[in-house]
This record gives sequence, structure tokens and C-alpha cells, in this order.
Amino acid sequence: MKDKDPEHFFKITSMSPNAFEILRALIEPHLEKTCWRKPIEPSARLFLTLLYLSQGVRMGYSTVANIIYETADILWTCLMSFYLSPPTESDWKRISHDFQNLWNLPNCVGAIDGKHINIQCPPGAGSEYYNYKGHHSIVLLATCDANYTFVAVDIGAYGSQSDGGVFADSSFGRRVLTGRINFPPPSRLPNSNYTCNHYMVGDPAFPLKPYLMRPYPGKLLTIEKHNFNKRLSRARRVIENAFGILVAKWRILSTTLNMLPTNADKIVKASVVLHNFVKLNDSAYITPDFVDRYDENDVLIEGLWRREVGPLTKCRSIGSHNSSQLAFAMRDKLMEYLNNIQI
Repeated sequence: MKDKDPEHFFKITSMSPNAFEILRALIEPHLEKTCWRKPIEPSARLFLTLLYLSQGVRMGYSTVANIIYETADILWTCLMSFYLSPPTESDWKRISHDFQNLWNLPNCVGAIDGKHINIQCPPGAGSEYYNYKGHHSIVLLATCDANYTFVAVDIGAYGSQSDGGVFADSSFGRRVLTGRINFPPPSRLPNSNYTCNHYMVGDPAFPLKPYLMRPYPGKLLTIEKHNFNKRLSRARRVIENAFGILVAKWRILSTTLNMLPTNADKIVKASVVLHNFVKLNDSAYITPDFVDRYDENDVLIEGLWRREVGPLTKCRSIGSHNSSQLAFAMRDKLMEYLNNIQI
């Protein structure tokens, strides 16, 4: 590479030189090749993969494609155990503390949503991957913390499924829906005697459960319910912004992935874990003006990522959700608390 190439590389990708060196040290041993011909150097393999993920450039040769798929797989394998490991109970408590401090929503342990990743029509797939927008896709279902870091992901569900369907079919979703997740035990909300579960927030595509809150449906709502929905919306906006940052930084996800679903899974997994890695190792990855924020008059100022990405293709709700009386009662109590208690 010429001397100016590294500088140009860091300008057009989502990674600082320091973050790149940390990443190279972590995965370079896993990229070593031994063959009778001189192999492509590990740093070149990593360079090529990051350039592809961040710029969305087309691949010309099968050799290049194989390098990118292999490196993407290695990135996921090497990084996920530290940068996307299953949260412990203390991790959930930290996330809850951040949601209360940053978004004024107590006992919240994450915001959840789904996003379509467009792919070419797989051979013999029929309508399984065909989504309501008229494209073939896989679904990235994710929950994030209050600071746009992904906490849990499920990748590869058919595009024809709804958010709620993908969630119910995922191992993480099944544990949440059956109460087998290691959320902290119910605790008293600030300045009150009301004890509340720890919960995630989702949009109307998700079921209302004791561990998963969604807005009140309908338009003719009381002021109290409207205020509750607004508070939930602020917290749910975090996952929308996390997706926006992901697609803006790793632009391959804004294109149609011309590959088999198994390879598309590898590309999405690598992009997600790189998002967490770079975010935690490069303070310039997310600047304050890049994400949505509110001014002193509580007016929304949209983040710069929206100019680069445009509207995200979200999933939709299909069918009705069965909710328990306990879930309805919890939402009502939380609504009453948020309307009457200053936190």
C-alpha cells in the first residue's frame, strides 16, 4: 500500500487508526493462511472486509467474496464473546440505571425492534423471504441499551415474519416471554411504594407482557395514556437510532445483499459486532449531533444519520397478541406512576 492509502482508508471507513490496531491484534492470528502460494496477508484481508462493510462496494471475484465471508465470520467469532456477550444481572441493572438517567424511564432494561436487510431472492425460496415492502429480506431483531450498544440480536429470520413473530421464535424472545431471562427482580420505582418488573420497550408490533411494554393502542387516548406513550417513544427511539447508526456506518446494510442468506447472516453479524467494538474503542464513532436529541423545550432534533440513511424499513405487526391481565395492570400502574411522580 502507498503511504497515503491508510490515511484515506480511515477517512472513508468508520474506524480510527487506534481502533483498527486493536482489532487487528485481536483477529490477525485467526486470519493467517498456510498454502503453497504466497497467501494474502491478514491485514489485507481485514482491510478489504472493512472497506466492503463500510462502503458497500460490489465484489468482483469469488476469491474476494470468500475472503470477506471468511473474515466476517472470524470477526463475529472473535468479538462476540466480549462485545456482544449475554448480559448478566448486573449488566441489566446498569442498563436500567442508564435508561432512568438518560431517558427518564425507570426499570427499563432495553429497547427492542426489528429491521429488514434486503437480499437477492434465494433459489427455491418461494415467499418465505418476501416482505410486505415487496423485497426479499432477512430480519435483524435487536435490543440495545440506553447508549446505542446492541445487547442481544437475532439474525436471519424470514422477511415475511413480523417483529412479534421473530421475537417469539428467537431463543432470547422465548426466555423473555416465559420469564426465564435473568432480569433483576422487581424493584420499587423512585419516590414511590410501587414495585415494578424490569422490562424492555417495543412498538405495537410486539406483545404486551410483564417483561415487555408497548404503547397504548388507538388515537383517542386520555392525556395520561398519551403522556405514557410519549415517554415510551423517547426510550424506543434509542433502538431506531442504533439501527440508523449501524446502517450509516456500515453501508453494505443499506444495499441489497447479492448472496445466499447464510452469507448475508455473516455480513450482518460482523457489522453488528463491529458497531459495538468501534463504539467502545473510538469516542468519535458517535458524535452528539449524529443521533436524535431533545432541546431545552423538549423539541426533537433529528440526528444527522437520517440524512445519510433515510427511512428505515421496519417490520410490521401481524395478527393479535394475547396479553395477560398482569401485563395490562403493570402498564396501567406504570402509566399512573409516570404521570404523577417526578423522577
